[in-house]
Amino acid sequence: MSDQEPAPRRFTVELVDHVESPPRQPPLAAPEPASPPRDFLEGFLRARPDPAPEAAPASEGDAALKDAVIAALREIYDPEIPVNIYDLGLVYGVEVAEGHVAITMTLTTPHCPVAESLPGEVEMRVLAVPGVATCEVNLVWDPPWSPAAMSDEAKLELGML
Repeated sequence: MSDQEPAPRRFTVELVDHVESPPRQPPLAAPEPASPPRDFLEGFLRARPDPAPEAAPASEGDAALKDAVIAALREIYDPEIPVNIYDLGLVYGVEVAEGHVAITMTLTTPHCPVAESLPGEVEMRVLAVPGVATCEVNLVWDPPWSPAAMSDEAKLELGML
């Protein structure tokens, strides 16, 4: 081993006698209490609401906003299935009225590993759509999801057609 040259140094060491302390930040004000995280699974225990009376026809702006919301939903993929949640049939309804969006959706099973995170992601992505003021995600289990709910494109993608 003495025949080899020593490896070049990659760092240097400097010995010092004293280092001044960095300036300290003034103490922060007490943080406001955070609101509790939203429980998207609370709808599981609620009874199904009665069907709403016929709504007024949607305006052109609402129709365009609904199309934009659906496009945003088509960008969200189920982590276990390479198909977006809209074509997978997990979204049962998208209602838009004057910038307020209500989404009714389900999951493939109640024990889905993303049961707690997927509704939050849906809410976040929909709120990012220009023109959306509020978004409410209602997670339901009735009717239960089945492969029959998938679009033909999703079935083709999964080799089911």
